[in-house]
Amino acid sequence: MTREWHRIGLLTDIPRRGARCVTSPFGRIAVFRTADDEIFATEDRCPHRGGPLSQGIVHDASVTCPLHNAVIELATGFMQGPEGGRVRVFATRVDPLTRVIELSLAEAAGVPEAAE
Repeated sequence: MTREWHRIGLLTDIPRRGARCVTSPFGRIAVFRTADDEIFATEDRCPHRGGPLSQGIVHDASVTCPLHNAVIELATGFMQGPEGGRVRVFATRVDPLTRVIELSLAEAAGVPEAAE
């Protein structure tokens, strides 16, 4: 099965250690850029209190929720700590020549299922 990719902007549209949002059939998706220019995409909603993750602080490959400081791993969507929880993560890619960011609405490959 092939993924359908959607162009959502340029790498330079997102500041390092920042985020931007795109709208999808699943709601708002936060697209994050790390200090190392890695791109990740998650639901823009913390699994604990529903805070807008796009307004959180990006550090390493994680984001801290602006409402209550929960840390979410951007690659897996898992929230660290005893409360647990997970946000949906989406596949992204960046063209090495044009620096165009593309997003797939399919779940990112290699992400383990959340424990029920």
